[in-house]
Amino acid sequence: MLFSDPIAGPAETLVADLRDYPEWHRGRHRYGVWVAPIDDPVLLDYIGVVRSQLADLIHPSPRRQPHLTIFVCGFHGAGEWDDDFPLHRLDRQMALLQARAEAACALPLARLDSFASAAFIPVGDPMGRLARWRQALGEGSREIRQAPYVAHITLGLYRQCVPAQVIRQRLGEVAPPPSALNVTELQYVTYDARDQFGSLDCLRRVALEPASVTVDSAR
Repeated sequence: MLFSDPIAGPAETLVADLRDYPEWHRGRHRYGVWVAPIDDPVLLDYIGVVRSQLADLIHPSPRRQPHLTIFVCGFHGAGEWDDDFPLHRLDRQMALLQARAEAACALPLARLDSFASAAFIPVGDPMGRLARWRQALGEGSREIRQAPYVAHITLGLYRQCVPAQVIRQRLGEVAPPPSALNVTELQYVTYDARDQFGSLDCLRRVALEPASVTVDSAR
């Protein structure tokens, strides 16, 4: 549910409980996801400014690099539990992505929106690039997901409970983001499962072929 939906959206924000979750990680150390990294200085500056504007609402996360999550894999290298991600699945995903990665592209960005738990920048996929990457990754491994996929760049998890009308007003006051997210490579990254805001360590890269990068459109 999104705050942009005035009928079915959340009534208020959900406060993030920043703690270790041993009942989740069960002693496993690294969690793996596929992402599109963000290295555009203009977009990075925008994210920094917006986080400052929303600092009273969201937890700071200076060590977690901004990114677009593409596919959630599970606990890296493990193989006992349902949410584990053995390395042979990663090898299979790499082969599938390398065969279907296509060219570099620019995915359109929209005005800010929010889940109950986090504010974010929506990312569009009018030409189905993300959908095709996710399909390839899904052929290599089942995704660990509790909710439908929404392409987005997370700005921060909420640190206080705030009514929906306040969130809509605050987000509406923020200037729109740059027009697009330039995607030139896909990365498989892991982070410390005991640290919700830990840094992302890149273990695999799939470079996208150079192209004349223009913003994808539905036309």
